[in-house]
Amino acid sequence: MIGERTTNKRLESIKVIVHEMLLSIDCMVNRQEAAVHLYGVSTFASMLAMKRGQNPELAAIAGMLHDYYVFKTGINEFPGPNSAEAVRPIIRDIGMFTEEEQRTVLRSIFYQGDGSRSHGPYEEIVKDANVLQLYFQNTSYRIPGIDVNRLRNVLGELEIVGEFKEEINIEKETKLQLNEDKRRKLADIAEVLAGQDIIGVPGDERFREICKYWPDASIYKVLKNSWCAAFVYHSCRQAGFLLPIRYPNGIHRFAGVGAWLEWAQLPETGFFHHDEQNGFTPQRGDIVIYDKLLSDHSHDHIGIVLSGNEKEILVAEGNRDNKNYSSIFHRERRHRILGYIRIDNSYQYHFSGDYNPL
Repeated sequence: MIGERTTNKRLESIKVIVHEMLLSIDCMVNRQEAAVHLYGVSTFASMLAMKRGQNPELAAIAGMLHDYYVFKTGINEFPGPNSAEAVRPIIRDIGMFTEEEQRTVLRSIFYQGDGSRSHGPYEEIVKDANVLQLYFQNTSYRIPGIDVNRLRNVLGELEIVGEFKEEINIEKETKLQLNEDKRRKLADIAEVLAGQDIIGVPGDERFREICKYWPDASIYKVLKNSWCAAFVYHSCRQAGFLLPIRYPNGIHRFAGVGAWLEWAQLPETGFFHHDEQNGFTPQRGDIVIYDKLLSDHSHDHIGIVLSGNEKEILVAEGNRDNKNYSSIFHRERRHRILGYIRIDNSYQYHFSGDYNPL
């Protein structure tokens, strides 16, 4: 049970962690921008929680951590899901939050960008605090159309008369071009990368690029001789297949082979295939998952198919045979292969379920 004395130390402990993260940002301007935004959202969240009869400390902590991943990595996609996943082990291991409090903080972070529906009181607090911070930091800031009503409502709740400009929504062409083949692009990228003989050590800049998505301090040690799935994730992102670092409610992160198998077999994807099942044959741009190839464990290795014939497939792999270097080579088509993932070219990440971080 969390005691009152411990509770009083929680926000200060989170501030120390955030301060350490801010110090890791090389550019001073970016560091200042991050500090202003995180502390601003935290302050507004605490104020709103107090006004709405919620716990101001929990709201302040959620606000302080809501964009942790974005500023830690410089990666802007999926700020809610990725920040929730990045801070999940932090607030768990700090040992000062009950499971329900952890769930409250993480859900508030996860749903920060979901303006399509209303969630619980803390989720809405973080959404409102975010738009307030952006507005008060620069009152000439053009508010995205999706946030106009939110800002208008929260200013009204605070009995503040404010004027703001709505962002002009210029429709951008986002539809997939008919002739675009992301799977072929994936294979092209993987072929180039794997052919560069990347070494899985932090001194190799190309390896650092593969690891940059994973914010853990010990990531180079964790992935040493075990970065085949991280290589696939990096290649997919470069090809335009964008995914958060963990699919919501998934058991594994995408730095592990299990996450790819789990995700590909979801009802909303259905991308996993067995060789020769319903006429399936591996093609360039498919992702191959091996079975007990390097260990006694199922789905223990992964790569990207470049070509194939009746007897073998040509693959691009990071961390070939767990020997810590990338390579392009042939493998037997019917030896220790569990199956293949064929991502639909039009796939775009969308999660409409209920996020349960624990």
